[in-house]
Amino acid sequence: MTNKDEEMIRKAFAEKDWNDIKATDSWQIFKIIAEFVEGFEKMGRIGPCVSVFGSARTKPGTPYYKLAEEIAFKLTREGYGVITGGGPGIMEGANKGAKAGGGKSVGLNIKLPFEQYSNPFIDYDKMITFDYFFVRKTIFLKYSQGFIALPGGFGTMDELFEAITLVQTNKIAHFPIVLVGKEYWSGLIDWIKSTMLREQNINADDLGLFHIVDTADEAVVVINEFYSKYMLKPNF
Repeated sequence: MTNKDEEMIRKAFAEKDWNDIKATDSWQIFKIIAEFVEGFEKMGRIGPCVSVFGSARTKPGTPYYKLAEEIAFKLTREGYGVITGGGPGIMEGANKGAKAGGGKSVGLNIKLPFEQYSNPFIDYDKMITFDYFFVRKTIFLKYSQGFIALPGGFGTMDELFEAITLVQTNKIAHFPIVLVGKEYWSGLIDWIKSTMLREQNINADDLGLFHIVDTADEAVVVINEFYSKYMLKPNF
């Protein structure tokens, strides 16, 4: 926000104490808008990307870290950019792989009291840091043409189920959603089938909203098959 913008807001609220305004819920609207504007402006110029989700706690050199790295590398070699949450763990592995593949490496970071710091493999002009989770998720989902989820915790589940919900309700295009690691995801999928489906809280067709794979090649095939069937594959 420029000094001119701030002065205009000061005038609009001249009858109130400026320090009080900053402390109100209403003042947060301006910061939220600013985060949306920055996200839209930067991401609108990047081009087709695939988002890679996963735990910030995954250590470098571990199997899932290496798998994230391999997936991102192969995605960039196929012409896709890679978006992550910008932090350590799976996110770092994916950004590292994207960087090694010569592709666009995007990081949508979030300010947290623990765990989260930006990793060094994000393109310097493609990192955005957010205060608000819901703004960050909006940018993730608006500018992704595919979603790949590796093992993670509550944050990964939040991002995964939001993507599934938006596809299910036709709020975004029916882009591919890929869960990587059958052993990790099998218990959740069994529960979805045995409980959610049995209670008729989802339809049987909803199980087709996502794919479960084990390897980097399988994950990339799902993304490529979607593009070859529904639209031209990106070339940038």
